[in-house]
Amino acid sequence: MCDPVGVRTAYKCRAYPDQAQQQALVRTFGCIRVVWNQTLAARHARYAAQTTGTSYAETDRALTVMKKNPALAYLNEVSCVPLQQALRHQHQAFVAFFAKRARRPRFKSRRSRQAAHYTRSAFAMREGVLRLAKMAAPIRFVWSWPDVDVTALDPGMVIVAREPDGRWYVTFTIDAEPLELLPQTGRAVGVDLGVRDFAVTSDEERIPNPRCLERRARSLARYQRRLARCRKGSANRAKAAVRVARAHRKVRNARADFLHRASTRLVRQNDVIIIEDLAVANMVKNRRLARAISGCGWGEFRRQLEYKCQRHGRRLIVIDRWYPSSKTCSACGNLLAELSLDTRHWTCPSCGTRHDRDINAAKNILAAGLAVSACGADVRHSGSSRVRSAVKQEPRPVTAGIPVLQGGE
Repeated sequence: MCDPVGVRTAYKCRAYPDQAQQQALVRTFGCIRVVWNQTLAARHARYAAQTTGTSYAETDRALTVMKKNPALAYLNEVSCVPLQQALRHQHQAFVAFFAKRARRPRFKSRRSRQAAHYTRSAFAMREGVLRLAKMAAPIRFVWSWPDVDVTALDPGMVIVAREPDGRWYVTFTIDAEPLELLPQTGRAVGVDLGVRDFAVTSDEERIPNPRCLERRARSLARYQRRLARCRKGSANRAKAAVRVARAHRKVRNARADFLHRASTRLVRQNDVIIIEDLAVANMVKNRRLARAISGCGWGEFRRQLEYKCQRHGRRLIVIDRWYPSSKTCSACGNLLAELSLDTRHWTCPSCGTRHDRDINAAKNILAAGLAVSACGADVRHSGSSRVRSAVKQEPRPVTAGIPVLQGGE
């Protein structure tokens, strides 16, 4: 078992700013969009003309020039911290893009989610009362964690956001103290993720797929048709857009609730959890399965497992995505040459064992993860003699307590 380490924690609450505060925040959102979009356009123009990138320091100096421009004098009416944070986020977005970890940064729209990030110099949090820079009155919010004392909260950053459905939220990010270790269970489990069943474990437990998006697909399509029939720029179109956003929010919240319950139960019941390194971005290119795969939330599920294992001293092992878990017999180790996706049960031609595809894959994932964990063995690509190292080779540092094992991509 691994020792727990401190991790950054975020508490997201409903916020209820008054009318004056809403106007001030909307003005701040608008200034953030102007700074972001003009800086992004300048980056593109400079790269097209000179094939030269732009550093954060250069964008920061450009912000000073913007604020001196009489046409952009309204930038001085809001706090400068959210504007500078927008430039930092844009710089980080380009770093991630050039590292092939994210897509190219895009221009911001007023119709999407709006957010402003405030660092310690732009807010005050005392006795559970939040005050933002250039706002006289505190912002009212509802605290939803009775076991956490809000009066003792010392956030490092505050994020105020307005969702497309009109709801306001405030998020507090803090560096949490290490939590106590969960009691040892002496159990390890392999987890095979799927579409028909969200997950199947090596203990032959099936976690049903709630299909949150499919259950609300008809009502969502109805709202979207009504939105399409409205005239652009009309008040009815704005109301219809809110209804569509509200329907999406219900799907998103239902999926998040399911993922949190499933991941928390796995972390509490097992000392070691082993999963596959799924290439979700490549899998959704299949247009027949794209919506079903996207609705599962496999990437979010893995993210939750990572930070929960880190927080509670559990161990998460991620095996190579090329490991043939479905085509390998968990009884004798025989490897099939081919296994179609619609074949849910198969019989091993070597030992005659009858396999359920998903349960067999989960058992193989468990065995591969334990073997790698015990002796550092390598996992071979199916049909290839090249050996992929079981140790994470990316330049990003591995978080303590979460050994991530994956092969080449």
